[in-house]
Amino acid sequence: MTAIKHALQRDIFTPNDERLLSIVNVCKAGKKKRNCFLCATVTTERPVQVNVVKVKKSDKGDFYKRQTAWVLRDLAVVDAKDAIKENPEFDLHFEKVYKWVASSIAEKNTFISCIWKLNQRYIRKKIDFINVSSQLLEESVPSGENQNVAGGDEEVVDEYQELNAREEQDIEIMMEGCEYAISNAEAFADKLSRELQVLDGANIHSIMASEKQVNILMKLLDEALKEVDQIEVKLSSYEEMLQSVKEQMDQISESNHLIHLSNTNNLKLLSEIEFLVNHMDLAKGHIKALHEGDLSSSRGIEACTNAADALLQCMSVTLQPGHEMLHAVKQQQQRFSDLREQFARRLASHLNNVFVQQGHDQSSTLAQHSIELTLPNHHPFHRDLLRYAKLMEWLKNTDYGKYEGLTTNYMDYLSRLYDREIKDFFEVAKIKMTGATKEGKKFGLHGSSGKLTGSTSSLNKLSVQSSGNRRSQSSSLLDMGNMSASDLDVADRTKFDKIFEQVLSELEPLCLAEQDFISKFFKLQQNLSIPGTPMSDAEEVDGGTLSRAHNTGGLQSMSSENHMIRQMMIKIFRCVEPELNHLIALGDKIDSFNSLYMLVKMSHHVWTAQNVDPTSFLSTTLGNVLVTVKRNFDKCISNQIKQMEDVKISKKSKVGILPFVSEFEEFAALAESIFRNAERRGDLDKAYLKLIRGVFTNVEKVANESQKTPRDVVMMENFHHIFATLSRLKISCLEAEKKEAKQKYTDHLQSYVIYSLGQPLEKLNHFFEGVEARVAQGVREEEVSYQLAFNKQELRKVIKEYPGKEVKKGLDNLYKKVDKHLCEEENLLQVVWHSMQDEFIRQYKHFEGLIARCYPGSGITMEFTIQDILDYFSSIAQSH
Repeated sequence: MTAIKHALQRDIFTPNDERLLSIVNVCKAGKKKRNCFLCATVTTERPVQVNVVKVKKSDKGDFYKRQTAWVLRDLAVVDAKDAIKENPEFDLHFEKVYKWVASSIAEKNTFISCIWKLNQRYIRKKIDFINVSSQLLEESVPSGENQNVAGGDEEVVDEYQELNAREEQDIEIMMEGCEYAISNAEAFADKLSRELQVLDGANIHSIMASEKQVNILMKLLDEALKEVDQIEVKLSSYEEMLQSVKEQMDQISESNHLIHLSNTNNLKLLSEIEFLVNHMDLAKGHIKALHEGDLSSSRGIEACTNAADALLQCMSVTLQPGHEMLHAVKQQQQRFSDLREQFARRLASHLNNVFVQQGHDQSSTLAQHSIELTLPNHHPFHRDLLRYAKLMEWLKNTDYGKYEGLTTNYMDYLSRLYDREIKDFFEVAKIKMTGATKEGKKFGLHGSSGKLTGSTSSLNKLSVQSSGNRRSQSSSLLDMGNMSASDLDVADRTKFDKIFEQVLSELEPLCLAEQDFISKFFKLQQNLSIPGTPMSDAEEVDGGTLSRAHNTGGLQSMSSENHMIRQMMIKIFRCVEPELNHLIALGDKIDSFNSLYMLVKMSHHVWTAQNVDPTSFLSTTLGNVLVTVKRNFDKCISNQIKQMEDVKISKKSKVGILPFVSEFEEFAALAESIFRNAERRGDLDKAYLKLIRGVFTNVEKVANESQKTPRDVVMMENFHHIFATLSRLKISCLEAEKKEAKQKYTDHLQSYVIYSLGQPLEKLNHFFEGVEARVAQGVREEEVSYQLAFNKQELRKVIKEYPGKEVKKGLDNLYKKVDKHLCEEENLLQVVWHSMQDEFIRQYKHFEGLIARCYPGSGITMEFTIQDILDYFSSIAQSH
């Protein structure tokens, strides 16, 4: 290691004016063993700079090269890893942490000691040496060769001083006086030695000459010692005198400390007493108000409220540790508890009396409201009770048992009151809907099991039979059927709609006002959530369970107070939902089409209630009732479809417009007037699609079963009527069905025309069908006339059978037959007749074309012309 050190000093550090003080052979921790040297160096020039240099052997040869250098001032931490056990690893924390493993522990210790010494001598910087033995950090302890190098060389560097000018001059004079000094060093050294001995002898003689003076000095010292002894004696006497004074001062200090401690304790005691007096003293006026305050007057209620708040503050004060053990505090707390109990009992008794009195006062007004369709107003009662709201909050915070008892009593009294009011209200609504009490029995108001439906199969049969017997009265019979389909005219339905709307309009403010009052009076916080939040499917009320039906949706977490509001509303208005369901059932019995009115009105009120408070009792109750209304609406649609399927037609009379087609027209017109701008338009659109599919299917079914009226006529007339209805009402969701109805009408009109025209010129049709069959078999058109059955003579014979007079007669018979097939409601006779004219002319032109192609040059023509055909059709139409 010494040879390496000298080589590094010579090759690397001497050219840079640096001195190598310590060296350690290391490699990086955790990587491949590639050794290098860490060197501690100082510069030879002042100011001295200390560096830590990493030297590495070159890859191309045996010489060393300087790789990295750090200034010792940048070193923050030296971590030796373990101060007790020997460990070759150590870390140096410069701008980042460098981890090393020394080849030997001695080299590691020597290097760390050198770093510590250099820091103490030159840097004086706070470098943390952690996990380093304390022995290594003692500057005076040597630690090997490198330690000597570090210590000795540093002293040389530190103690070396240049000669000044005078010293240089003296040396030169001495050297000139001994010219042989350079050539004969030994002689020069002997001369200097002799001169030194001469000087020593002179010094000894000088000392011996001063012995007298030394004796005088010793005598003076003895006198000084005597003076010191005298002074010590005086000081001892003074100390004894001061000792008694010290004891007196200690007593005075202790007395002052006790006085200060007493004053401090008195101040603390006064502070505690003032705290208890200020916070646990209730004014006499408040005590009197709690004992005797008038709970009927506004002034008395205010005084009781202030006294109750003051009492609550006194009872809620936070006492310091130990206060509870004071007898006076215990007495005061007991007094407050007794006072609270007495006032809570008096307040609960008074409010119970107010609840009972309210029930009697409201009952006296029921007779007046039973005449009109209105519900009694509870606002005055709420206004009077809200004066006690703060006292109720006090009771809730201080005696929850009495608060809960008041809540239960309020629900009991008010539920009986609201039961009477709401049942009387709904009874008036039912009477107004049915018109009279006797008619009410007809609709099941008194247990009747009879039911009315929107459309009856007996009326359908009546319409079909009547149209066959008297064609001229079919229009009036259809109108009678439409009126019978609902058992009420438009005015009755409008009346029902207004009554149902008034019922909902009266219930809505009543429920909202009561819920708002409960929240304010009983100090229950209402937690609003997103619209559409359902209540739980089963609500517990007084140990019973009220089943609740709700729309799909996840349960929202609600606070206990919000839950309590719902419980109270359910108990108080327990009869609202059953009464609404009975009213809806009655409306459905009166006329199944009333479900349309109820669906629109109920949907609107549910939407309004959810916008106000989606978790309110009103919102959830109306939502439940809406489900029932929607079921009735779906049932109404299903009944109409079933009645379509059950329709029977007469075998003796023509069909005409089917009853369920007219009923669909009535339903659609009514629904469009009701659902204009309604929230539940989607439900109606779904019902439309179900109904129109049922109409289409059953029209085809009836047409296939018809014996008196041709199938094409039934299809043509009914689909024309459906197309006209959809075109007039402009129902957007039925656009595809409207196009389908038009197509079916057109197709069956064409089919009926072609089928009917085949009969007036039957033989001519058969003849030319045979001609076309021969051509289709491969016979050339100009050679058809050579066929025995289709020669010119046969053609002339067939044509002579259809002179103009016979054709006109045949067309006249055809007109009469078509007139018998068609009904007067649709007025399609002229449309069909015009289509027959066009088809007849098309056939005429087709026959002439065949004659020209198959019988060229024969000169054979029909007995009548196109103009004759036009005249025939026109004159027949005018004659009828």
